[in-house]
Amino acid sequence: MILEKAVQPTLYFIGVTTTQSSIMKVFPEWAKALGLTDAVIKGIDIGIHAEPSVYREVVAFIRDDQYSLGALVTTHKIDLYHACHDMFDYMDPYAKAFGELSSISKKDGRLEGYAKDPISSGLSLDTFIPEGFWKEHGGEVLLIGAGGSAISIGAYLMRPESAGNRPTRIVVANRSQPRLDEIERIFALLNPGIPVEYHLTPLLHENDEQLAGMKPYSLIVNATGLGKDRPGSPLSDDCVFPMNSLVWELNYRGDLKFMHQAEDQAGAQKLFVEDGWTYFIHGWTQVVAEVFHIDITGEALATCDCIARAMR
Repeated sequence: MILEKAVQPTLYFIGVTTTQSSIMKVFPEWAKALGLTDAVIKGIDIGIHAEPSVYREVVAFIRDDQYSLGALVTTHKIDLYHACHDMFDYMDPYAKAFGELSSISKKDGRLEGYAKDPISSGLSLDTFIPEGFWKEHGGEVLLIGAGGSAISIGAYLMRPESAGNRPTRIVVANRSQPRLDEIERIFALLNPGIPVEYHLTPLLHENDEQLAGMKPYSLIVNATGLGKDRPGSPLSDDCVFPMNSLVWELNYRGDLKFMHQAEDQAGAQKLFVEDGWTYFIHGWTQVVAEVFHIDITGEALATCDCIARAMR
């Protein structure tokens, strides 16, 4: 990891395999369209679950370097929060409640941290979940993975304003107990009024078993890094998706095995399969707007979406 003094307005992408991300080609075109003169993007690759000192070094660099304006954080959202939360002058309520950071920015001399995923996941869900879907069909949600994305999706579905049109049950399956404990703590604070189950599933067939117990018309989400930063799927090839369900692969690059497993069953099981591209658009535009202190809604958002899709 080499951190070099920035010589022009710089947005960082803190991830694992950042050079492979579409944003490295998309952002320069966005910058032109948004009037961000001379702005550039740089990747900072960090191994999964790195030492706290690594995250602190990165955050201190961004804080102290004049032209390093901020960063989008992926994969490391929870680890970075726990390692660095004391370094920030301000954190938004989502960041504090969920214990994660997806956006780092600076404003009026303050270092600020935000959890943008609850917003971007909600905007993405609204594009493909039909209006009144839960009320009409009584389906459930299976979140495979218990990291920041799973927390954000669950929080959005639990919103009080959605009462009367919410899943009848949420199931969280994860391979490690600490993440399960943390997501259970957060969901308990939200007091959703929705039954939530937490299952330790270190083996693929254990995720298959949870999948087999879901009702028709459910939402099945791959909220793990499998299929992007690491090859594979959290499900085995013997899995069977519930009839008439929505399947959301949060990844948009990599081998996307989970998505392909769903696509192979889409006809027989009448599935709607969505990848992570829309999530990518909303996730990045939310952070770019925060870091550069600009508005990216309406026509500006449509322009960014059009640019990105043309370059996909």
